Amino acid sequence: MPPSTSGLVEALWQAIALLRDDRLDEAEAAFIGILERWPGQPDALHFQGVLRHSQGRLDEAVELISAALRQIPEHADAWNNLGNVLLVAGRVDDAVQAYERGIAIAAGQPETAAALSNLSIVHRRQGRAAEAESACRRALDVAPDFADAWYNLSLVLMERGEVHEGLLANSRAIALWPQRAQPRDQVIRALLLLGERERAAGLYREWLAEEPDNPVIHHQLAACLGNAVPVRASDAYVQQVFDSFADSFDAKLESLHYRAPELIAQALAEAAGEPRGALDIVDAGCGTGLCGVLVRPWARHLAGCDLSVGMLRRAVPRQVYDVLHQAELVYYLETQPGHFDAVVCADTLCYFGALEAAVAAARRALRPGGWLVFTVEALQEDDAQGHRLQVNGRYAHTGGYVRDAISQGGLELLTLQAGTLRLEAGRPVPGWIVSARRP
Repeated sequence: MPPSTSGLVEALWQAIALLRDDRLDEAEAAFIGILERWPGQPDALHFQGVLRHSQGRLDEAVELISAALRQIPEHADAWNNLGNVLLVAGRVDDAVQAYERGIAIAAGQPETAAALSNLSIVHRRQGRAAEAESACRRALDVAPDFADAWYNLSLVLMERGEVHEGLLANSRAIALWPQRAQPRDQVIRALLLLGERERAAGLYREWLAEEPDNPVIHHQLAACLGNAVPVRASDAYVQQVFDSFADSFDAKLESLHYRAPELIAQALAEAAGEPRGALDIVDAGCGTGLCGVLVRPWARHLAGCDLSVGMLRRAVPRQVYDVLHQAELVYYLETQPGHFDAVVCADTLCYFGALEAAVAAARRALRPGGWLVFTVEALQEDDAQGHRLQVNGRYAHTGGYVRDAISQGGLELLTLQAGTLRLEAGRPVPGWIVSARRP
């Protein structure tokens, strides 16, 4: 170490301590001062990059940490921090490579736990549950008390339907680090899967007291209690849920073997025949465009509408829609009289209890001879009401009720077929695939 650096090592440790205490302005000034006196010092570059990450200056963060790694390529923690920045920047493949590089450098050592836990997050977002679980367990092999790994393991297990094991993993995370408790909605869903509605309702009430204007909590509490159930999910609920879900939507549904778009396309083929690119179609509740891709061959003009701006943004890169609208389904259809030859709704009407208004709006938007094709979740036929809000926040409908709603909406029922829409907690979700025609 050159004589001129005397005292700078202590200054570096003080700067790192400021960063860990979230005293970012002071830490920034300290790192700048250190690098002015000790240009290119790799630890200062590394942690200044971590600071830039905290400030949202991702390009600078990547540049700084990469500069540090060019000098100290065997620094496992720096590779992990680089992976974190790349992941936030949307460079998922590069993030995975950074994590794996750090894991390989310190194989079998406790310092690999963070990178393994972070790698599990990537795998989970990609719908690769087995790889996500493996990464968590590898992290716990080298660091049995690492709360993040227990937390991420709890997410993987619950989403796969292993509810008891997921709650146990979450309890371990809480014991090790109380602030790392799993999001309450995940814990509540786990309790509901176990049939513990009273405990779940109690947690919802506590949450509602903290956030009285949160539409998601209002909706889910109604689903849990079966009281004051709305006839359909509110616009605010749909927007909040799907905006938060948009980035991981496709990967998540792939992991659930989501079949609704495929079933919609099959039903449209049965109704309309071979695809000739001659129909004006609207994908009502289009989401990220999973259904649009499959029905596009039938379309001369394909419109999409959805309440969620986040979902619409994800639909744009697919380049299958001629136009996209941010709008509520019934309102949009009512303002498009006689515009369409087909209205398709893949798992959209499961956010409606009463279907009559949606069916009537579809009739108004259809030309004579046009088709409405949709899916809903199935309810046992002995349910007197005909539709019910389930604890998962979606509505299910009896076949008899669907027939009546189609008739009251002025359409002719063509087919009402039973099928599996997806998996949920590892179990098949039964549904109806419905096609109807405007006379």
